This record gives sequence, structure tokens and C-alpha cells, in this order.
Amino acid sequence: MARSLNPEKRFLSVGDVAQRLDIAVSALHFYEREGLITAYRSAGNQRRYTRDILRRVAVIKTAQRVGIPLAEIRDALAQLPNGRAPDSDDWAQLSARWRTQLDERISHLERLRDQLDDCIGCGCLSLAQCPLRNPGDILGQNVAGAARFQTKADVDQG
Repeated sequence: MARSLNPEKRFLSVGDVAQRLDIAVSALHFYEREGLITAYRSAGNQRRYTRDILRRVAVIKTAQRVGIPLAEIRDALAQLPNGRAPDSDDWAQLSARWRTQLDERISHLERLRDQLDDCIGCGCLSLAQCPLRNPGDILGQNVAGAARFQTKADVDQG
């Protein structure tokens, strides 16, 4: 269960952050390895975080929950100033960027769902119309059987 932190405490231990956010210490280590957050080292070589890490990790967890890839989260967080928690203006910018990606993903999933009814699931790689199993197959229009996969991009490259 999350606990409150002493507001006077300037630097937080990995345990403080993990308990406050109700996440595993290993998750913080992972985020650090992936370049999503930064820890400072104490004289005893222990990880220490500034308080802004709490909001940054909350942003990371929220973005992950809606399916944003870690690489995109890292790129977005890199645009924010270090040493301060993301604010509502930062969130508005990030969420607008991610909303577009989510809308595109939703549209793609809806198209796949709608195509599912036409799929017979036979596994043939050259059906004339098999956008689920073999999207972009142009040879399937001319050749029966699983001869070879070729996309429009392959033809354009020549």
C-alpha cells in the first residue's frame, strides 16, 4: 500500500519511491536501465531520487497502461526539463501526442476486427483477399498456392 513521504525529505531512496508509488523496486531499476528515469548515487553508492521522480514514474505507468511503447515514452520524457515534475501543460502536450497514436491504433484494430469475418483461417499465404494473414500480398491475385510473398513496396523497389 502506498504511504506518504516526509515533505522535508529532499532525496528519496529506491524503497521510498517504490512504496509511495506501490511498484516493485525492480521496476525502478528497469526504468533507470531503459533511460526513463535518473537516479543519483549517495556516498554509499545507493540510489537516490529527487521528488520529481514520483510524477515522472506516474506518467510512465499511465502511458504504459494505454499501450505506449517504452521507446516513445523515453523520447517524450527527454523533451521535459530535468529536475522538475511534469506539470499539467507537459501532460497536455504528452497526452495530445499519444492520443493521435492511440487513435491510429484503434482505427487499425477496428479494421482488423471488421476483416476477421471474411477470414477463413486456412493459412494459405496467397489468398486473393487475406488482409489478416498476408496483408499487402499482390502475387496472390495472380498465383494459386503459397508461391512467394511480395508486397507493393517490393514491386516499387523493383
